Amino acid sequence: MRGQSTAWDVSESYSGAAMALHWLTAALIVANLLLGLSMVPLPISPRKLQWYMWHKWIGISVFLLTWVRLGWRRLHPVPPQVPMAEWQQRAAAVSHALLYALLLVIPVSGWLYSSATGVQVVYLGLIPLPDLVPKDKALASVLKAVHVALNLGMFTLVCVHIAAALKHHFVDHDQVLARMLPGIKPKGTAG
Repeated sequence: MRGQSTAWDVSESYSGAAMALHWLTAALIVANLLLGLSMVPLPISPRKLQWYMWHKWIGISVFLLTWVRLGWRRLHPVPPQVPMAEWQQRAAAVSHALLYALLLVIPVSGWLYSSATGVQVVYLGLIPLPDLVPKDKALASVLKAVHVALNLGMFTLVCVHIAAALKHHFVDHDQVLARMLPGIKPKGTAG
């Protein structure tokens, strides 16, 4: 609640593993969004093909990491929520569910798109993944549009997520952000 100073219970913070999984996922998403935006306008070249491979590898890594995160969350429930308005709690729950859904759906949409173009995904250059659909130029065009739209949705949702975290920290002065940042001492802690 605004203006209230409460003692910080370390059990209300996320575990180191949860923080590591969160920030690794965030770094991979940012890297892949930047890579995706950078590779598309390039002319066909060895560099562009390499960047496409990296983009696919990162996407599959995000997909796998998301399943690890979901498993971790199931075994290690999140700490109790910081007191906030009920609408904010609902908005946070919906936005987190959408983020997790997009973390799973976007890589699959890219994999589908790659399959429809006739280019097999070979994870890390070692593990050939099966084509999910046959080569089909018209379908590839639709899947490309879906992949781009989902990524725009992810970008928008990530911006809202960041803005909400910053609002909680700098406007509401609560512990929402601090409990997910390693090395930041939440307000009210000693030492």
